Amino acid sequence: MNHNYTELGLVNTKEMFAQAMQGKYAVPAYNFNNMEQLQAIVTGCAQSGSPVILQVSGSARKYADPIFLPYMVQGAVAMARDIGSSIPIALHLDHGSSFEQAKDCIDSGFSSVMIDGSHHSFEENIKVTVEVVEYAHTFDVTVEGELGVLAGVEDEVSSEVSHYTRPEEVEEFVEKTGVDSLAISIGTSHGAHKFKLAPGELPPPLRFDILEEIEKRLPGFPIVLHGASSVTPKHVDMINEFGGNLESAVGIPVDQLRRAAGSAVCKINIDSDGRLAMTAVIRKVFAQSPAEFDPRKYLGPARDELITLIKEKNENVLGSAGKF
Repeated sequence: MNHNYTELGLVNTKEMFAQAMQGKYAVPAYNFNNMEQLQAIVTGCAQSGSPVILQVSGSARKYADPIFLPYMVQGAVAMARDIGSSIPIALHLDHGSSFEQAKDCIDSGFSSVMIDGSHHSFEENIKVTVEVVEYAHTFDVTVEGELGVLAGVEDEVSSEVSHYTRPEEVEEFVEKTGVDSLAISIGTSHGAHKFKLAPGELPPPLRFDILEEIEKRLPGFPIVLHGASSVTPKHVDMINEFGGNLESAVGIPVDQLRRAAGSAVCKINIDSDGRLAMTAVIRKVFAQSPAEFDPRKYLGPARDELITLIKEKNENVLGSAGKF
């Protein structure tokens, strides 16, 4: 089934990013896989008056079903409007792996896609990105490219080591590809175990020097941070308390994310934090009520926890609350 994203009540990210740049905040891009996550993201953002990018990886799209997904999102937009919220909502493909996948998403109603050619050579990255940009822009769909590689594991994206973005490449890349935003690598990382730290050791600070150099070279251009969950200790502790095993899970310090949100970083991707919040509550319900078998009794509280987390993030990390 082909849809244009406007039929689903969605917008692309162009205006969102322009307003974020001007207002010195970042738009949250929350990943989801199922109904409860989607409801929580949209509810949390509607209640806090924050624009939102609903984000799915290729495997999440497969999990929710590619045909079913646009209707789910259309329902979520209708839900936001029903509670009286006019927040802008985009649907974005996270870490698109090929032109075919990006095209498929655009045809099914996505308003934004990422093409991740960062594992290719610089020339090949440009080539694959251009192909997606040319198709996407025909339908007024925005495109995110990536330069540099993040370490860590998340869905189908995995890398042992990170490669920081080279500022001297960004102008040529943006100019030749025509992308609308650029994901960079400055020390964030995918997954819940972002860094291997000794007890009491702090995560290495983000490379703000690289970010500043990129801002100089691309003034006013929207920058994206992937792998930017702060891995809330409260949820990690709760998971471990109720039978989980998340040793040394550690994320990006909130003050660093807040600093990034005040710069050219217009989009901050958050996935692991939402997963941890829901898992923590589900484990707690299972541990405290072992006779419980009604999914509503554990997925409901998990959804509530995620709504709370999202409102806190929008308020305290992204600065996006109260903008709509």
